[in-house]
Amino acid sequence: MNNKPNDTVSRRLSVAPMMDWTDRHDRYFLRLFSRHALLYTEMVTTGAIIHGDRERLLGFNEPEHPVALQLGGSSPTDLALCAKIAENWGYDEVNLNVGCPSDRVQNGAFGACLMAKPELVAECLHSMQQAVSIPVTVKHRIGIDDLDSYELLSRFITTVSSGGCSTFIVHARKAILQGLSPKENRDIPPLKYDWVYQLKRDFPALEIIINGGIKTLQQTQSHLQQVDGVMIGREAYHNPYILAQADALVFDDQNEPPNRHEVLRQFIPYIEEQMAKGVRLTQISKHILGLFHGQPNGRKFRQYISENAHQPGATAKVLQEAAKLVS
Repeated sequence: MNNKPNDTVSRRLSVAPMMDWTDRHDRYFLRLFSRHALLYTEMVTTGAIIHGDRERLLGFNEPEHPVALQLGGSSPTDLALCAKIAENWGYDEVNLNVGCPSDRVQNGAFGACLMAKPELVAECLHSMQQAVSIPVTVKHRIGIDDLDSYELLSRFITTVSSGGCSTFIVHARKAILQGLSPKENRDIPPLKYDWVYQLKRDFPALEIIINGGIKTLQQTQSHLQQVDGVMIGREAYHNPYILAQADALVFDDQNEPPNRHEVLRQFIPYIEEQMAKGVRLTQISKHILGLFHGQPNGRKFRQYISENAHQPGATAKVLQEAAKLVS
């Protein structure tokens, strides 16, 4: 378990929870770019935590701080128990998922489905807050299916905040639960940033974080003129070096950012340590394919890793050889 270093969490910039992507290896890698961005786990269901392998599900490394655990569930009792477990494991925040539209989540009656049940969401978050002293937050959509008016969104915020939640991470698209895949739900419903801006004007005492389709730090700075924080998703995975300027531009930390090769050099000892514990190279190397995104020979870097990391006996030397192609 990890000792939480402090009780203050800045959400001016965070990296979204993304299934199959933001595991502990990816978070360690992203931390090498930014000392301050808040990192989120993949969504973990309450059932998995209560009945499963907690070290595999919850384990993380000290350098990942600040790091938040995102929970999926709809039972106030189970969520409170898992929030307490998260606190004991040293997480800096626990977050409730009210935005995922996948079939698995719908069948479990949580995720985006909960947008239709604001009273239950309020009860869940209240129970979680009663159980822990770390921050409890919620990530949600602006609506689902035909429940997609600003009035209903405002009512959701009013109801949920009445239970004590003060931080709302708003994915500025609605979710269409019937007819669109989770991937399509990340692209097809239109972004309505103006709705999120309006939430901040209507609820000035609440912390409002905007999420959805944000790809640059310039866009981030623009959004920060309207809301309290920005959450970046897929761009931070496919092009992680955008985080290298985040500390200076978003957090006013003027320390010299590392270059791409230095990040890889810093990452190698971690990779070797994890492989000594039985982790396969491909479980880690998949997260760094975007390190040289947009750079000359960046494609060669990706291709070399893709062709060699899975080979029997492959070591971190594969990544060092790949880096030589872009030096």
